[in-house]
Amino acid sequence: MVRSTVFIFLIGAIFFMSVQLTPVAGQTTSSDISKQTKEAWETFKAYLAHQKDEAVADGKMLLEKAGAKIQELEADAAKSSGDVKVEYEKTIKKLKEMRTDAAKKLDDLGNSSADAWDAAKEGFVEAYKDLYDAYKEAVSKFK
Repeated sequence: MVRSTVFIFLIGAIFFMSVQLTPVAGQTTSSDISKQTKEAWETFKAYLAHQKDEAVADGKMLLEKAGAKIQELEADAAKSSGDVKVEYEKTIKKLKEMRTDAAKKLDDLGNSSADAWDAAKEGFVEAYKDLYDAYKEAVSKFK
């Protein structure tokens, strides 16, 4: 039951990264999705130390989706020129660094002892949240 609930919340977070930020009448708003994403982070934080493998697998899935979104920005950057292209490249570099940091935090989580579990888990959650916020800002800037 816990696994399916966590999975649903994580899918919500992934969905948020894949939707357009402009709401269309009758569709879920970005505010609704932000709430779902926050709930996914809170759910991730609720993992217990004995659920480490499950948490790491879900974290890897989130990072893979983030990597795909960064690649989409790279494709957009390739189509641009001048100052816009330079801005894309700076933003993409920052996002890649943040994703690398989140991946390191996820590795730390996977290697953490039961005593260090909460701190490692919080480290990944915060790193992923920072990556997500930066991606959201980048999308709004370039779209």
